[in-house]
Amino acid sequence: MPFSYRSGVVATILAAIIWSTGGLFIKLLPQSAYAILFYRSIYAAILFLVVFRTKVFQINRLTLVASFFYTVLLISFVLATKLTTAANAIFLQYIAPAMVLLLEPLFFKIKLLRINVMTVVISIIGMCLFFVDEFTGEFNWGIVSATISGFALAGLIISQRLNYKDSPESSIFLGNIWVVLIMLLVAQPDLSATGVEHSMLLFLGFIQIGVGYMLFTYGQKILSALESSLIALLEPILNPIWVVIGYGEHPSTYAIIGGAIILSAIVYRMVAMDREGEMSSR
Repeated sequence: MPFSYRSGVVATILAAIIWSTGGLFIKLLPQSAYAILFYRSIYAAILFLVVFRTKVFQINRLTLVASFFYTVLLISFVLATKLTTAANAIFLQYIAPAMVLLLEPLFFKIKLLRINVMTVVISIIGMCLFFVDEFTGEFNWGIVSATISGFALAGLIISQRLNYKDSPESSIFLGNIWVVLIMLLVAQPDLSATGVEHSMLLFLGFIQIGVGYMLFTYGQKILSALESSLIALLEPILNPIWVVIGYGEHPSTYAIIGGAIILSAIVYRMVAMDREGEMSSR
């Protein structure tokens, strides 16, 4: 295995592992979702400013659109992780790839394939299983917030792809700035934290968002889109595992089944399309 390819694989695996720790730290921190959002985003914004410098100020209309979706994504995911199980939050976020498949023909003038429609339908079936427990107990706004995060991620992916010629870092930087401002002006959270808690918040901003993003971006330059996407699926698999080990929170049976259905549909579609591409190129 060539060194460059191996380094791309390692970087992408590390990115997925780092991303997967978000649920555990959000659960462990006693601060409200709003305080966590404030600190995580301000630390991430500082890192992006230091590393990417003037690139973060390359702003256009699509950058603003992408930053809006990223802002919604950050807020809804942290709220979901606080209000429901980490498994619900991360699995429902992964409805995004299916939504992208459905929206791609509208934005990129490509044919809507049958396999994409089936992937969307199966993913929605998996998503519905997360709501089963809500019909037998108290309604959980965390499920709603997690679903919103999935749609926000789909919007971010599409807007970033439309804006691929310009610096994608500016959207992430700007989104984090929006979050900081919203938390200060609207939520006005209690920002008190101990030294240990600040170290965890620093990890969420510098490492979980910042370093994770940079490692994944590096891997994408070396690996195929399929390889990067499949490795990235380590995140929703590991996220609930870390929470079970470090926090003792167990996902429901319906959540596990629903998450498995969503991830299986995405993996099957990726592999099937990759094989079809190989067949057509022969």
